[in-house]
Amino acid sequence: MSCANNTLKKKDSTQYDKSSIGQFGKSDFDRMADYEIRENIESLKVLMIKFYKRNPRELRKTASDNAEFVTDWVFNNKLAWKFPSINNAQGIEAINQTFDESFDGDRVLSLITGIFTMIKKAHNDDEDLEFFITDSLDPQKIYNASRNIEIIVWKLSNKKNAAGDFILLTNEINAKESNLSFEREFGKIIGRTDYFAYALSEKSERTITRVLQNLATALFLPF
Repeated sequence: MSCANNTLKKKDSTQYDKSSIGQFGKSDFDRMADYEIRENIESLKVLMIKFYKRNPRELRKTASDNAEFVTDWVFNNKLAWKFPSINNAQGIEAINQTFDESFDGDRVLSLITGIFTMIKKAHNDDEDLEFFITDSLDPQKIYNASRNIEIIVWKLSNKKNAAGDFILLTNEINAKESNLSFEREFGKIIGRTDYFAYALSEKSERTITRVLQNLATALFLPF
């Protein structure tokens, strides 16, 4: 992977303009789904850059380029989110692999790939990540994805290797500074996903089965 001057570009806000051609055939809930998943993708990009800058050893396992370039490449690649360097893992498999001490691949790539493909699958595994009236989303799957992200956040804050080091460094709290930016970004994803899941549940009259788990022993939910 060679270095280049790439910048992460966020889609123009007119994608949500009801009068634009691309919005024909969409209900308000389709537009809400578009907004929810695209904003969550933007949060994942932010998190990936933060993870790489906080854990440069993981970045070096994938490329010699900077965090922004690699993140841009990952989110714009044509490999269908299957990366040989992380065993082509996706979803829960990729997330579990991230926290496996025996895994020697890029943990940041594995984690972000796992979260992205989990969210994508919870939204019917739609390739274009764009929704129309003909689409039927399951609020339970979207709710489950949100709970899984809560488990990930707990693991990131508590999971350590045999040497007593965190599997991945995230927030930093010490006498000199308090940086909770990882927690805040994950909180945005959870908040958006929960809001859409509950709104969709009301609209579709499909009840969500709420799950209460002890995060220390919680298992990832199916989606």
